[in-house]
Amino acid sequence: MNTSEPVPGLYEAGRRVRLMQAKLHRWAAGDPGCRFDDLFNLVCDPGFLTVAWDRVRSNKGGRTPGVDRVIPSFISDEADVTAFLADARQQLRAGTFTPLPVRERLIPKPGKRGEFRRLGIPSAMDRLVQASLVLVLEPIFEADFKPVSYGFRPRRRAQDAIAEIHHFGTRGYTWVFEADIKACFGELSHCAILERVRKRIGDKRVLALIKAFLKAGVMSAGGQVRDSVTGTPQGGLCSAEHNPPYEQCRVMRSAGLLALVTAMLALEHCA
Repeated sequence: MNTSEPVPGLYEAGRRVRLMQAKLHRWAAGDPGCRFDDLFNLVCDPGFLTVAWDRVRSNKGGRTPGVDRVIPSFISDEADVTAFLADARQQLRAGTFTPLPVRERLIPKPGKRGEFRRLGIPSAMDRLVQASLVLVLEPIFEADFKPVSYGFRPRRRAQDAIAEIHHFGTRGYTWVFEADIKACFGELSHCAILERVRKRIGDKRVLALIKAFLKAGVMSAGGQVRDSVTGTPQGGLCSAEHNPPYEQCRVMRSAGLLALVTAMLALEHCA
């Protein structure tokens, strides 16, 4: 893509983004050991930013402001959008872009009285850059996921996992192993995340962006900002529409002690 050209229309931008995503996915699937060293220009490409902003502005989280008090869905005038995207692109290319702390919001957990889920709402520009990152990185990492993985993946949902359980249940499978990683989002190791990302991504500017988002901090309702030592807030890069996490299920014909121990060790490693 020619990153010096003007901002394209949404239809043309979407077409070109899909073509590039198809290439990235094909290259990643064709070589499991491939590391991508030149992705930053795509993140700040006008086409990717155009599609990213359309996603940010149109999802239900687009009506909620971050610490910048800017409501993405209110930036709708063509001139305002063009100026906003140009500003983000200029900051990215100049190396002056710095993520702001996310605005913390506590959401009651369904069916769990007195328990809350912590959401972190990024600023408008941070959401734009995060969404562009997702457009670039998702087709690469999608190549590494197994068919049994349903969490936070495009065109997949928890109901699909349930449907698969029903499917195997009618074919003689009698065991379902269900597990949930306690405080998964809040206790994720930043070092572990970056280590895994580096297995596929060699572009230092992209890695620096991801690290900056992880370390951006959290602003509480009272205005206090605390550092992000571990974890990643729900509501940002991992879940653009603020969807709650859901368990991934594996269907097994039997579950001996070795199988259970192996599964638990894998979950502990992921945590």
